[in-house]
Amino acid sequence: MGVLNITPDSFSDGGRYMDPDLALERARDMVREGAALIDIGGASSRPKGTTYGVGAALIDAQEEKERILPVIKRVAEALPDVWISVDTFRADVAEEALAAGAHAINDITALRFDPDIAQVVAARDVPLILMHSVGMPGEMPHAKISPDIMTDVQSDLDRAVSVARLAGCRQLVLDPGFGFGKIPTDNVALIAKTAELVSLGFPVLLGVSRKSTIAQIAPNADGELPSPEKRLPGSLALTGVGVAGGATIVRTHDVWQTSQYLRVLDATIRVTAGQKGSNEDVQ
Repeated sequence: MGVLNITPDSFSDGGRYMDPDLALERARDMVREGAALIDIGGASSRPKGTTYGVGAALIDAQEEKERILPVIKRVAEALPDVWISVDTFRADVAEEALAAGAHAINDITALRFDPDIAQVVAARDVPLILMHSVGMPGEMPHAKISPDIMTDVQSDLDRAVSVARLAGCRQLVLDPGFGFGKIPTDNVALIAKTAELVSLGFPVLLGVSRKSTIAQIAPNADGELPSPEKRLPGSLALTGVGVAGGATIVRTHDVWQTSQYLRVLDATIRVTAGQKGSNEDVQ
């Protein structure tokens, strides 16, 4: 899953793809690099705290629509074989995004901000990604200590699944919400325990790409934190552990590097498991 932020203030690529032409070209590039899904978002979820300052302000629904709908339409028309997920926490935005050509909804609040997203998704029978997070958009804390992070995440996501199921949603994906209101040790624990989340019976998505936890765990030799663009090795390390634990979707800014890494990892896992397969089998 390639990340395409149509925002001026996202932590890694904010401001780069506000122009629909540039956004479409980036989508084309990511598909050429190996992306099967493009995740389009128009509202930054950058948290407040020591790393990102005051955090991202909550924009209104109209502004969010104006940012993403032209891009969704362009990408859907130009790349009809590629799935588009939309990173939104508002039901009205989700409804218009799906009408514009999107195929799935990615809710970083797991239905806490606007539970009506579940009805929108159920009516169209599309996948819904439920991500664990702490706080609400516009007021998300950078880190909150949890006495038992996996129990908290599983409990919160279980409640979200219940809400989604009651609304009639049939296709659900879970995301532990790496970096969303969690301290570094808890973030790492979530990845190490991916198999426990997989055991709930739903596909699991990992979104670790370029997150600040990587920089905090592995600062530069001079003690400075590496910039988002220099966090690829750490991103791939976390990705490998999560995929080995059973995660099946990887959300990333660095598509070709992650795609190559996953193909080699998959080939190695096949050999380890004694499965036959050629390079052509590994996608």
